Amino acid sequence: MSAITNRYEFVFLFDVTNGNPNGDPDAGNLPRLDPETNQGLVTDVCLKRKIRNYVSLEKEAEAGYKIYMQEKSVLNNQHKLAYEALDIESVPKKLPKEEAKARELTAWMCKNFFDVRAFGAVMTTEINAGQVRGPIQMAFASSIDPVVPMEVSITRMAVTNDRDLEKERTMGRKYIVPYGLYRAHGYISAKLAERTGFSDGDLELLWRAFINMFEHDRSAARGEMSARKLIVFKHDHPMGNAPAHKLFESVKVERVEGEDDSPARGFQDYRVTVDAESLPVGVSVEEKL
Repeated sequence: MSAITNRYEFVFLFDVTNGNPNGDPDAGNLPRLDPETNQGLVTDVCLKRKIRNYVSLEKEAEAGYKIYMQEKSVLNNQHKLAYEALDIESVPKKLPKEEAKARELTAWMCKNFFDVRAFGAVMTTEINAGQVRGPIQMAFASSIDPVVPMEVSITRMAVTNDRDLEKERTMGRKYIVPYGLYRAHGYISAKLAERTGFSDGDLELLWRAFINMFEHDRSAARGEMSARKLIVFKHDHPMGNAPAHKLFESVKVERVEGEDDSPARGFQDYRVTVDAESLPVGVSVEEKL
């Protein structure tokens, strides 16, 4: 498939109920917070991980949809696949001297690994496969309102060792956000897609991943997480027809129930509107969800 020819931006809204959407390992796995506003944060890396997991589940072993950055993968071994497929001998930490061969290696990685052609990758390790800038970039997601994480004590009736048999139970703790609606912004460059081969088929797969990512990522720690809205702006011109921030400003998320300073407890407490009438010429909007 040929690369996409339109620029896109998107707004992704998702929520969590009684769960930890993205724990901070430097803070005892406390849900990430903006210390100045107490708004919850979810990193772009966290969301990309869920996209990778969804693509891996949907496509499994289908050619062209391997996942480069996955749990317990050895990146040098991933790069070695390209050298073996193209019958090129690797030199430690260096690309081939012939520029054509170096480009061929990077192109092979883009063709065979979905997340390389989508998000890009720095593959300049001991077995060097070059580096590529991906067409898809995402910002941190922030909660619409401040959130107050709760620390919940839990008990385990079983014990790990014989020496602990006399203990009545063992104790543990987990953190949850009672409710939070999060908003993330994303960007897709047609010009960068030309370099990696990110296609219309890949784009449709990406939208499916956003819509369904939480359906295959259930766990007690994450509570109930749901994709709520996916609002996509499409530009007629590959370089774009308007600044991204102007398009994002047309999407309003407002409280409709309860006081402004009272905690929200469900998606029904918000109203999401898109001012399609104010969009610049050459930009269209579609709600995928």
